[in-house]
Amino acid sequence: MASVTSLTASVHQRLADALSAALPEAGSADPLLRRSDRADFQANGILALAKKAKANPRDLATQVVARVESGEVIKDIEVSGPGFLNITITDQAITRNLAARYEDGERLGVPLAEHPGTTVIDYAQPNVAKEMHVGHLRSAVIGDAVVQILEFTGENVVRRHHIGDWGTQFGMLIQYLIEHPHELDHKGAAEVSGEEAMSNLNRLYKAARTLFDSDEEFKTRARRRVVDLQAGEPETLAMWQKFVDESKIYFYSVFDKLDLEIQDPDVVGESGYNDMLDETCRLLEESGVAVRSDGALCVFFDDVKGPDGNPVPLIVKKSDGGYGYAATDLSAIRDRVFNLKANNLIYVVDARQSLHFKMVFETARRAGWLNDDVQAQQLAFGTVLGKDGKPFKTREGETIRLVDLLDEAIDRATAVVREKAEKVGLSEQEIVENGRYVGIGAVKYADLSTSAVRDYKFDLDQMVSLNGDTSVYLQYAYARIRSIFGKAGDRTPLAHPELELAPAERALGLHLDRFGETLDEVAAEYVPHKLAAYLYQLASLYTAFYDQCPVIKPAPAQEVAENRLFLCDLTARTLHQGMALLGIRTPERL
Repeated sequence: MASVTSLTASVHQRLADALSAALPEAGSADPLLRRSDRADFQANGILALAKKAKANPRDLATQVVARVESGEVIKDIEVSGPGFLNITITDQAITRNLAARYEDGERLGVPLAEHPGTTVIDYAQPNVAKEMHVGHLRSAVIGDAVVQILEFTGENVVRRHHIGDWGTQFGMLIQYLIEHPHELDHKGAAEVSGEEAMSNLNRLYKAARTLFDSDEEFKTRARRRVVDLQAGEPETLAMWQKFVDESKIYFYSVFDKLDLEIQDPDVVGESGYNDMLDETCRLLEESGVAVRSDGALCVFFDDVKGPDGNPVPLIVKKSDGGYGYAATDLSAIRDRVFNLKANNLIYVVDARQSLHFKMVFETARRAGWLNDDVQAQQLAFGTVLGKDGKPFKTREGETIRLVDLLDEAIDRATAVVREKAEKVGLSEQEIVENGRYVGIGAVKYADLSTSAVRDYKFDLDQMVSLNGDTSVYLQYAYARIRSIFGKAGDRTPLAHPELELAPAERALGLHLDRFGETLDEVAAEYVPHKLAAYLYQLASLYTAFYDQCPVIKPAPAQEVAENRLFLCDLTARTLHQGMALLGIRTPERL
């Protein structure tokens, strides 16, 4: 593996060295380099430095230009306006850099993090014995993309799926199953589908609820069963496990449809922290972080007050001795910090839970479990809206089942793929497989191309459109590039640094070189939408290149054809790798 220094970093270093030489008292000054439409780059940092040194900005800029080491990388540098620098790169430097990335295979010259840490990502948190709905989509999709991106940078990532598998509702379900022991039995020896598992659970839940609401004696038995569950009584735990196992069959089928890999050891539900709850409360009370209030164990905050102006506490233990979500979440932090040795905790959770997590994190900081070396943050996300801009629901006002949404996306995408299939010569099997990749890709990309904190509209017509900022546009761009190689004959991709580049080749080349620094920013800030934006721009620049620079017909000179095939291949690899980091497949033929 060979990491490649980006052209941005090379130019930045040369300018910083020249700045230090021209203005030694500035130390290691930042030239504030950015892409520009006037040249390849513009440096804006001289204005602020000149003001600080009480110097004339244009004079300082001229001194910097005189000290810049040009040659192989910098072709031209000129002073513009009140003291900006416009910098143009040599064509040779662009092609050489891209050739080094090309040689590095799948990593494309992207360096691994110098000091990787351990990050625990808490995402995709369904509830046992409950159907997954559209609200579960974003946590799963955003969390998975952040996992892939961080792992690519070399971070040690621990996945955690904090499923809702504990609580008073299980008393009712377990008691019903004990009294109707065959309700979760499977017919025949064949593998049970996710749909069948969910249907079993739904049926049992409705029957138990009806009985609970109408039969006082059953209600009393169900409440006693909660006590048995919390005490770890063996028969009760065995029945509880049946619900967890049946739910997992369903969860895993939905995650499989979403093309997400979820491993059993990564699923650690609320129940996984039961043994720690007592000690968590004891540690908080002994350290004075939590105090007793009306019999409950609470943590108070100066800035959290209710509508009446009274403080709203985080309740760690209720006055009846029961534990709230806070006790479980705080125990999970202890486990992740002290057992998993994490120095970074990320929670991909709905923005509506922001106050809860703010209070939990502050409590953990006061207890000393989080500090400057161990950080926790919520990666909050907005709501999925319908085309009408209101929270996405059925016409009857019901929450939409996630599996129905995914099936419809796959159906729509399969129709789009089928329309073009004959032209490409796809088999029925390829149409079905690609339909799934395009449909699921469309759903993921629509989510990931929006900043997580914003709400977004779920519009399938737009999502599976071949035009505009969609996953399908990127997948077709990739497939179109791959098809070129079937027509290239004996010509092979080969970089020719001695060639002059056309404007569209330069624009594409400079963007390809930014893949590593884009990933750097995306990984540091947990912003997959910036990777989506980079890939869309890459596909758009490739389209302009393809229109303006013939690759096969009319046949250019041998070296030009080889260099253009090289640009095509590197674009395809970058699209493929970038989409994979978003959890989206790129079929070879579409």
